Amino acid sequence: MRAQSSAIAAPSITVTAPRPGLGTVLAVLGVLAFSLTFPATAWGLEGFGPWSLVALRNVLASLIAGAGLLALRIRPPARAHWPGLAVVAAGVVLGYPILTTLALRTSTTAHAAVVVGLLPLTTALFSALRVGSRPSRTFWAAALAGAAAVVAFTVQQSGGALTVSDAYLFAALLVCAAGYTEGGRLARVMPGWQVVSWALVLSLPLAVPAVAVALTYEPVSLTAHGVTGLLWVAAGSQCLGLVVWYRGMAAIGVPKASQLQLAQPLLTLVWSVLLLGEHLTVAAPLTAVAVLVCIAVTQRARG
Repeated sequence: MRAQSSAIAAPSITVTAPRPGLGTVLAVLGVLAFSLTFPATAWGLEGFGPWSLVALRNVLASLIAGAGLLALRIRPPARAHWPGLAVVAAGVVLGYPILTTLALRTSTTAHAAVVVGLLPLTTALFSALRVGSRPSRTFWAAALAGAAAVVAFTVQQSGGALTVSDAYLFAALLVCAAGYTEGGRLARVMPGWQVVSWALVLSLPLAVPAVAVALTYEPVSLTAHGVTGLLWVAAGSQCLGLVVWYRGMAAIGVPKASQLQLAQPLLTLVWSVLLLGEHLTVAAPLTAVAVLVCIAVTQRARG
């Protein structure tokens, strides 16, 4: 049994640090998966209430994660890692989906996407406080410029007025940044997919009763869009996206990986046009150019 335990534990060390180039690719794949989350959530809200959608999303994702852990006979993490996993569960698995879904009841996906575009800077700030990272001045200047472009785009889209949905979105920024930072730290000592999976499993005892209560009070309509949206946010965003994202962060670092998310709002805008029929403004391509320049600078800046 001891020999078997050693064989299982060894991969947790050797697979946590892919090459930087591969890490960037994985982080980009995570951003692509996340960019579909808001359009998929909007589809899901066509068939489910906000609380039902979030609870079902969590239960389905937790069952997928738990099945993977059981199939591969993964041992539970060390006791010292559970507080960090609780932060990931509270911020990424529960807090962010709940707050953004509530916001999308009254906000367009385009507007929500540009507000959440501040997530890279928020994550970099949390990283500096939590793990002691010290990016260069060039990095911070480019990050602030990218955030300023996103803020300007947001203000232009909303007419200069902040709404209740914006309050939900700003709260989502804080809890998600905390979860990303803690998850990126844990992904340096255990595989990223295990970080996500154990955080999902940890949230399951809360999600199951939440489903029962939410379905009692919220009507359900099993439309094609509703079911497709639910399946994507559960399997695509909550599982696949977070797995490759955390693995990418472990390779290239939380600050640099977070800056790749500056492209996420603009990708979401594209999906919003293609999948939801929303219309882009003239400011969108200008913001895209500014953000891509900032991404290029941050990826070249040395901490």
